[in-house]
This record gives sequence, structure tokens and C-alpha cells, in this order.
Amino acid sequence: MTARFPNIGDVATAAGVSTATVSRVLSAPDRVSEATRAIVIRAIEETGYRINHAARNLRRRQAGGIVVLVPNLANPFFSQILSGITSAMATSGYNVLIADTRHAGDADHRIADYLHNNRSDGLIVLDAQLPPDVLSAGETAARRPPIVFACEWLDDDPRPTVTIDNFEGARLAVDHLADLGHRSIGHLTGPPDNVLTIARARGTRAALAARNLTVREDWFFEGDFSLASGAALAVHWLALSERPSAVFCASDAMACGFIGALHQRGVSVPDDVSVVGFDDIEIAAHFVPSLTTIAQPRALIGETAARTLLALLENGRTTDVATSVSQTLPVRLVARESSAPPR
Repeated sequence: MTARFPNIGDVATAAGVSTATVSRVLSAPDRVSEATRAIVIRAIEETGYRINHAARNLRRRQAGGIVVLVPNLANPFFSQILSGITSAMATSGYNVLIADTRHAGDADHRIADYLHNNRSDGLIVLDAQLPPDVLSAGETAARRPPIVFACEWLDDDPRPTVTIDNFEGARLAVDHLADLGHRSIGHLTGPPDNVLTIARARGTRAALAARNLTVREDWFFEGDFSLASGAALAVHWLALSERPSAVFCASDAMACGFIGALHQRGVSVPDDVSVVGFDDIEIAAHFVPSLTTIAQPRALIGETAARTLLALLENGRTTDVATSVSQTLPVRLVARESSAPPR
């Protein structure tokens, strides 16, 4: 005798709801009350029902997966964001594919492929420095999968974006150092054409001006958010005839590289110079000295971006429609050992 597998009707009977309600719990849980979701989920567990994602995707003419475009998978900054994305997508029925946009010769070609509906159902883009024509690829505007930007964004682009208040983060960093008594504050920036670099540098300049502190261009050092650039900029700082007593770095990686290079040359942080980073990556609290930094809600960024994309998929929206306003999440200062009053 052939074994019979439980179906959606069995789940509905066990839960005492309609099959339409079970379908909504599986495909659009936000449209069902928490109590009903709990009853249906319990019924699924009791009956042993298993969703046939492949069949469902075939009926809907979907690929069954979303793609996350990351500029550098080796960068620890992205770990919690990716965790937040995969957590939010876990019960959606969509697989999550992560692609590095910077370290493959055919990256642009592969990204263009993802913009065809038969390759992915939607994209979360963490890299706003892709060539302009890449994200416009695809068969037609109507058939491109929806795109959500996270962390970085494109100016004047209608697609939804989830980011943090970079300007405010820079202000918090400068105000913290000024409150400690520092009157000469430098800034280690990211790449000059990066939207995060621009926003954080603008916030730094505005905060310095608001505190009546001098904005010196020779105290603004161009880096690229990496450990290596932080270490290289430490050498530039040491070579100055007049050095700022505090430095705000546009990333924790640069801050760690800066501090490490100074330590190798006998310069003490924070005794000789105070340092503030940006991101609050995992190593920040365990670095020596522990790093004062601007904390981003990285897991929440990922979760919010994923839920935004799921809403677009549910509504059948495309990338060429302004589907929602940008969401800006708050940041906070975490004071640790790398910042102190000047000697």
C-alpha cells in the first residue's frame, strides 16, 4: 500500500481553519494574526506536512531564490547583515544566494544574469558602486526582479533602501571626542566616491564646525575602509609636523589597522592619540585597547531589507516603481578604551 503524505487540507482540518488561511500563513505570514499563525504552525508540525517549494515556485513561475550582492565577503562587517537576511528569509520558502561583486572577472555578467526572473526572484544589493548599467539589465523593465538596497544606496534612485544615519554617526563621534577635551580632530575616510564616505565626511565637517573646531584638510586622510589602509594612514599621521590629538575613522577595520601600526612604532592609544571607529564589528570590543565606535544595528539592517524584499515579492512589484520610502535606522556611540581626554 502506498504511503499517503499529509497535504494542506490535512493541516487546515487539524488547525480548524480554511486551506486559504494555511496558504496565507505559508506565503504571507504578516497578513495573519500571531495567534492563528501559532495554531497553523502547530498543525503543520503535528501532521508532518512538508511544503513542496519546487512545485509552488513552478506554479508561480518563480526561481525560488533571492540573491544578495556583497562587495567583499571577507569583510567581517557584513556577517551580521547576512545573518539578519537569512534569518528573515528562513520561513519564506526562498533560498538565499550570496555573491561577491568585487572579486570575480565575470562578476558584472553574473549579476546581469540574476536580473532575469528565471535566475532570481529578487536582489538585496549591499554595493552601490556597481557599474550603472548592471542593475538596469534584464529582459524588460516589467520583468526585472525587485531590488532593495541596504547599507549603501544610489542617489535619485526610486528603489527602497535600508540604511543608517551616517551623518548622525559622524556627529556622535566628533562630539564624543570634543566632550573629552580634544580640539584637534582628524578623520580617516573611505574611498572618495563612496556614498558612506561622503555622508560621514560631511557629518564630520558639520560637527567640527558646530563645535567651533578647525576643519583642516591635511587632517582628512583618504583610505578604503580596510585594515591595510588604516595601517598606511598611521604612517601619514606620524609624518605630520602637527598632529591631531584624536582621529575618527570611517570604519572599525581602518581604526584597528591604524592602532596596530601605531603600536608597532611605540605610539600609545589613547595616551598619545584617541581613536574612534565606525560599525562596531565583533572584534571592536575585544581589540586592545577596546575600540570606541559607532554601532550599527547590522542584523536589523539585514532583517529589514529582507522583509522589504518579501513585501515587494508578495505585491508583485518591479524595480522601476518607487515602492517605498527609504528606511533610516538609528546608530549609537559605544565608548570604550581607545578614547580618553588628551594628555
